[in-house]
Amino acid sequence: MKQLLTGLFALGLSFTVWAVNPQVELETIHGRIVIELDSEAAPISVKNFLYYVDSGYYDATIFHRVIPGFMVQGGGFHSNGETKQGTKSPIVNEANNGLSNLRGTIAMARTSNPDSATAQFFINHQDNPFLDQTSSSAGYAVFGKVIKGMDIVDTIAQVTTKTNGMYRDWPSKPVYLYKAYNLTQ
Repeated sequence: MKQLLTGLFALGLSFTVWAVNPQVELETIHGRIVIELDSEAAPISVKNFLYYVDSGYYDATIFHRVIPGFMVQGGGFHSNGETKQGTKSPIVNEANNGLSNLRGTIAMARTSNPDSATAQFFINHQDNPFLDQTSSSAGYAVFGKVIKGMDIVDTIAQVTTKTNGMYRDWPSKPVYLYKAYNLTQ
């Protein structure tokens, strides 16, 4: 074996160790969604999202905003519909990372303040390039993409919605996110 390695190095060949992008599985009432995170393009958003996954924050929550042909949003409400408390400080917006809000990508949800994202996220149901950073818009930071279970996102996007107090596009029947798993631990 030693001779083989010595021979390969003598030929100028080298071995590169490829880093594996973190993956998260979302176990929902409709099935499982696997998301690959892009630590290189969005290190702050990925670290933030993994904090909430690893702490169990997303367990027993719901997708609370569903707009077919646009996106599905979660991470902000308990399974009983009450606002989820206990978020960390907001993170800086990484929308300038070169990733686009295309079908199947996951991005940080935020308020009108570009640097206000905490735990809420959304999965784009279609290409939404108008959510990308431009000279006139801070944009929404994409930090990963669905690699398995886009059919589950399609199912979620088709649920019937209603107005729930001040919230529009609220699913009439809860779309439970039972548990989020960090598959790369």
